[in-house]
Amino acid sequence: MPFYVSPEQSMRDKADYARKGVARSRSSVVVQYAGGILLVTPNISSVLHKISEIYDRIAFAAVGRYNEYEVLRKAGVTYADVTGYQFDRGDVTARGLANWYAQALGTNFSEPTGKPYEVEIVVAEVGAKPDGDQIYRISWDGSVSDEPGFVAFGGQADQVTTALKERFSDGMSLTEALAAALAALAAPAAAAAPGQANGSQPELTAANLEVAILDRARAHRTFRRLQGPRLEGLIDESRGGSAGGDTQTTAEPAETAPAPPAKDKPAPDAKPAPPSDEPPTGPSAGGGDGIPKL
Repeated sequence: MPFYVSPEQSMRDKADYARKGVARSRSSVVVQYAGGILLVTPNISSVLHKISEIYDRIAFAAVGRYNEYEVLRKAGVTYADVTGYQFDRGDVTARGLANWYAQALGTNFSEPTGKPYEVEIVVAEVGAKPDGDQIYRISWDGSVSDEPGFVAFGGQADQVTTALKERFSDGMSLTEALAAALAALAAPAAAAAPGQANGSQPELTAANLEVAILDRARAHRTFRRLQGPRLEGLIDESRGGSAGGDTQTTAEPAETAPAPPAKDKPAPDAKPAPPSDEPPTGPSAGGGDGIPKL
């Protein structure tokens, strides 16, 4: 005997199901900086990417189930290629791609018997100037939000967003943006274990991070991955400022060698004593020439 489920209850159950699936993933961060847009996510795999290129100036980042957002990524690449071929490459925009993703996810979410996608994706486009940058966040139910400056999404997005908001500023350099992103991604673990630097999570290093940028200075394809020595150098540089400051404040003062004992300085020339009527009974303090005896 079939059971009746109200549309409200069905949508509520689907939203809870998708939200719990996304909550199991690690958070990711997309940050605008002076030279473009930075995308950072924890990822121990070197072949299963969470961050990818969609088109010339557009990047894609996702969290959740890999097989589901990989299907969306490939479909987005196809949409961008077909649009650019039929019309013009300049007609492919992050806004149009975000609307297409929203329709696809919203249609799937509203299907009575369909399973909702356990994903959350971000589409970013770098402009010729910083005011032309666009960052869109698309949820599992097809809702779209415009995120100026930065966005954190994934399992612990609220804590990461709070930490990132405290560190973000317009016109940051790439090193400063990476430092803010790493500090924000480490904030949930630090809050869970205040006595430890990283809590139960491993330290964020080049080996377990996936980092890419949309480089504003490039003319055609702006997407570029940061990995290997290049990424290691940026991470060291981003952490060098704070480490150097701690060293200066906590370093013990250098030991100084004891000052050498001061040599006895000769006393000023003493005037010769007037001759005494009595004969001397011992050596006098000064010689007859006025030079003191040492």
